Amino acid sequence: MRDPLQIPHEYYQQGDLIIGSIFSQFFSFFETISFEQHPNLSFIEDVLVVTKYYQHVLALVFAVKEINEDPKILPNVTLGLHIYDSYFNEKMTYQTTLNLLFKLKEMVPNYKCDTKKNIKAVIGGLDSDTSLCIATILSPYKIPQVSYFLFGPSQSMKTQFPFIYRVVPNEEYQYHLIIQLLLHFQWTWVGIVTSDNDKGENFVQTLVPKLSQNGLCLAFTDIMPSPTDFSNLLNEYHTSGDIAGFVKDHKAKAVIVFAETAAVFHFIFLLYQIQTVNMVETSLGRVWILTAQWDFPALQFNRGWSIEVFQGALSFAVHTNQIEKFQDFLQPLNPYSGDSFIKDFWQQAFDCLLPDSQESEESYGTCTGQEKLESLPGPFFQMSMTPQSYSIYNAAYILAHALHAMYVLNLKHKAVVALPNSQPWQKRGLQLHHFLRSISFNNSIGDQMSLNEKGELESGFDIINWITFPNRSFMKVKVGRMAPWDGRQFTINEENITWHKVFNQTPPSSVCNNVCHPGFVRKKKEGEPFCCYDCDPCAEGKISNPKEMDKCIKCPEDQYPNEDQDGCLPKMSHFLSYDENLSITLAFMAFSFSVITALVLKIFIKYKETPLVKANNRGLTYTLLIALLLCFLCSMLFFGRPQKVTCLLRQTAFGIIFTVAVSSVLAKTITVVLAFIATKPGSRIRNWVGKRLAASIVFSCSFIQGALCTVWLCTAPPFPHLDMDTLAKEIVVECNEGSVPMFYSVLGYLGFLALVSFVVAFLARALPSTFNEAKFITFSMLMFCSVWISFVPTYLSTKGKYMVAVEIFSILASSAGLLGCIFFPKCYIIVMKPELNSKKYLGRRMK
Repeated sequence: MRDPLQIPHEYYQQGDLIIGSIFSQFFSFFETISFEQHPNLSFIEDVLVVTKYYQHVLALVFAVKEINEDPKILPNVTLGLHIYDSYFNEKMTYQTTLNLLFKLKEMVPNYKCDTKKNIKAVIGGLDSDTSLCIATILSPYKIPQVSYFLFGPSQSMKTQFPFIYRVVPNEEYQYHLIIQLLLHFQWTWVGIVTSDNDKGENFVQTLVPKLSQNGLCLAFTDIMPSPTDFSNLLNEYHTSGDIAGFVKDHKAKAVIVFAETAAVFHFIFLLYQIQTVNMVETSLGRVWILTAQWDFPALQFNRGWSIEVFQGALSFAVHTNQIEKFQDFLQPLNPYSGDSFIKDFWQQAFDCLLPDSQESEESYGTCTGQEKLESLPGPFFQMSMTPQSYSIYNAAYILAHALHAMYVLNLKHKAVVALPNSQPWQKRGLQLHHFLRSISFNNSIGDQMSLNEKGELESGFDIINWITFPNRSFMKVKVGRMAPWDGRQFTINEENITWHKVFNQTPPSSVCNNVCHPGFVRKKKEGEPFCCYDCDPCAEGKISNPKEMDKCIKCPEDQYPNEDQDGCLPKMSHFLSYDENLSITLAFMAFSFSVITALVLKIFIKYKETPLVKANNRGLTYTLLIALLLCFLCSMLFFGRPQKVTCLLRQTAFGIIFTVAVSSVLAKTITVVLAFIATKPGSRIRNWVGKRLAASIVFSCSFIQGALCTVWLCTAPPFPHLDMDTLAKEIVVECNEGSVPMFYSVLGYLGFLALVSFVVAFLARALPSTFNEAKFITFSMLMFCSVWISFVPTYLSTKGKYMVAVEIFSILASSAGLLGCIFFPKCYIIVMKPELNSKKYLGRRMK
């Protein structure tokens, strides 16, 4: 076929003001590949026209047509067009740019012979290299250039080329979108494939730190082979059977691909490698994330080629809305529409030759001119407006609105030089740049068009899902968006995404290793990125959850870990409540012993005049019985949820009442001993034996205990306390003793009295007489001391409500011991053996 570089492809439309444009439709391929050595690539020889890019020409023509028909924009002024092709070639780009400014074939810079030609601005080009080549020529003349596909650092570009404007969003938005997309699907282990140039290197250097800052890891970075390396890589494969390092990490299912449109050949090699170099399995299980710089080339590939590897890919595109009238504009097109682009486009797109073609090849049929554009597969031509075409459409409207604003200002100030004959560099006050920097309007379908101070369009990106078909066509479905407003709001509709069939329509996982389950914690693997880790179980009492996997954490004080250690459950309050079986049992015992004590007291009051009752010191007996009754009843203070009052009364009431009981026993014991000593002739002890001695003993002993309790209550009184730590799953509601030394001082003093009573009773156990209580007191105090000696270790070893239960049981057991050992034998004689309750019997026993 013909060499396109020898054909002056251009489109010209006369107008008062001319908008120049440099697009890229024809591709000049490389001479660095030996097709004889690699016959599998012979299909490249037939590739000449990137058919889909012809829509760029049509989009601009359509936009200018609408503008000229709109009476509100540039009234009485007609916009014209002059379009050239860059051929993806630097030399041709320079030449065509100069052709826009100068009509002569032999270019003389700064010289213009055709005064009727009036280029106001230039739209182009398709990639950064083409755009910057154009800017290099236009900058000295301060002619505005609106690029429709130029990404890159805005600050440095604006400094170097101050007259270039971009109808694409800031590239920083795209980095943010990549991060948000990876975080949304939790793809933490990703690969990057870039073109082999400075732009690819800059992309990696910019993106990798952002990945790390967001907890994402880079699995690999591969570079697409340049054309000069292509044959070497193929030779390497034929020699070794492998191509080292390219997309080999099987764990990284998400692969970010960065390359500009001019890197079409790199993309061809990528597909060739996937299908020809036996790497289909490695590459099919991928989600390709294609940046907005990437554009799927619509080339005439051989019939055996498949694009299935890109099924389910996600790509970014400049935000686009469809213009319905554009499809109506495309319907009547035919190969004889008049411009020099359409004939080659038609022949390449429909695999035919026009009748007036200068070529004749048997492998091609004859074009009828009746072929329909809508019959072409998506990769070759789309009836709907592509993102690039939409940007071109908006670029034309931005220039038109800026020219209109300048035109209105000219009329308002009645400028001497009419707008059509003025040049942008001749009237600085009326330069088009001033109006472009403040442009803001809504286009024909309502999208806001506004350039910021950096000359960038305030717009966002669409997220596109690729759906491929066996006939080498594909469909792009918009599944999400990131808008620059509202804090770069990211939205995506997972239900509309079609994944590759190997993923069974579920989002794939792209991680270094499986995510740790809740209840486990990440442990970094030595020498590997932080995304690669082992999973260790959390220690007992700690949890981990999806939001905090780097460390195990404790639950709040009022909660405890569940069985799987992935969440916290509320702790229940733990205290000796009234309605549980243990409480009911103890309360029943306390009530029963209280009733028995009351009955014993009644018996002793009823038979108070009998010898047995008189002989056992009625006053002390009544005091002891009342004290025991109160001991049984004071145990009721230990039931229920601890309150401030009950905490104050529990230990102090118990201590004082028990002191009265034990001191009464001690008084009884001392009275018995003194009574026998007083019976000896000439003993002075007789004067001490009596009620006053017993009362003094009881009062003095109780007074000391009362003093201890008073000091306790005044210095560190007991108080209700929530113990969060003792029990793992419950909050112990308890009475904090306030002062542990005071608590054990009260118990210690009580134990001291009991020990003294036991020793004295034990020494007096052999004294004669029936009314000798020493033996019964000895047994009762032995039991009392045994209970409280066993109480201390038991109390200290139990937790929660069971500590309270131990103390209640000790109170009941020791009190019941005193009651039974001292009073049961007497009640037996009084009730069951009344004949023994007589002075005669007691007197005989004394002898």
